[in-house]
Amino acid sequence: MSKPILHVRSVILSDVHLGTPHSKAEEAAFFLKHVRCERLILNGDIIDGWRLRRDGRWTAAHTRFVRRVLTMVQKRETEVIYLRGNHDDFVGRLIPLELGLIRMEEDMILETPAGRYLVLHGDVFDGVIKNMVFLAHLGDIGYALLLRLNRVYNAWRRFRGKDYFSLSKAIKARVKQATSFIGKFEEQVAALARSRGCVGVICGHIHTPANKWIGGVHYLNSGDWVETLSAIVEHHDGRFELIHFADFVRRFPEPPPAEAEDGEPPDHVVPAAAFHGFAT
Repeated sequence: MSKPILHVRSVILSDVHLGTPHSKAEEAAFFLKHVRCERLILNGDIIDGWRLRRDGRWTAAHTRFVRRVLTMVQKRETEVIYLRGNHDDFVGRLIPLELGLIRMEEDMILETPAGRYLVLHGDVFDGVIKNMVFLAHLGDIGYALLLRLNRVYNAWRRFRGKDYFSLSKAIKARVKQATSFIGKFEEQVAALARSRGCVGVICGHIHTPANKWIGGVHYLNSGDWVETLSAIVEHHDGRFELIHFADFVRRFPEPPPAEAEDGEPPDHVVPAAAFHGFAT
C-alpha cells in the first residue's frame, strides 16, 4: 500500500541545525520525503556553522537530509531557496548565488493569492547577536548544555512511561525576560513586513512556532527541527498551515513500505482538508 503524499505549493522550514547532536535531521528528511511542493524555502540555520567550528559532528543522517533536498531538485524539479541565518552566517559570503533551481538570498518576498509575504530568518532583530556576538555564542553553548540535560531527563521519563517534556520550553514559558523577548521579536518582525508593504511575514530563529495575526499582519514562525519539529506549508489555495511532525507522522504506518526505484514513495494524494487539524 502506497503512503499518502501531501501536495502543496510551498514548504518553509528553518533551524534544522545540521552538525549538532540535537538536530532531528532524520525526521526532517522523512517529512520532506512525503511532501510534494513547487518551492522549498530553507529559512536559515539549516547548517550550524557555529557548532561545527566548535565541537559539532556531521552524521550520516545530516547527509541524508541534504541528499533529500537535492533529490527534490533533481527528480521533482523543486525550486530551493536557502536564506541566511545566524548559525549559517557563512552563507552571507555567497549571496547572491544561483545554481539552476537552487539559490541563496538574504531574504525574499513570497507572492501568494492573499498578497506578499516577507520571508527572513529573523536574527536581525536579535540585539545580542547584532551587538554582542560573544554573548550570543555563550548563550548557544548554554542552550546546547540544556538540550543535553533534556535528553538525559527524557530518557528517564521514557523509562517511567512518561511523555516527552521540553525543559527549554518550560523555561521560556516561565522566565519573564524570555517571554518579553519573544513578544518584542514578533512585533518587530511584523512591523518590518508592514513597512515593506507585505500582508504577512514568515520567519524562524526563536524556535517558537506560530500562526497568528499581529497588528493586521499575518505572522508565521516555522519553529525548528531540534525540539518542536514543525514547518509551514502554503496550500495551492493560498492558505498557510503550521504542521507539527508528531501529527504528520501519524499519517504514515511503520515500517515504511517498499519504495520506488528512485527512492521516492509512490504518490497517493491526500486532500488538503485531511490535514486541516494541523493548523494552530
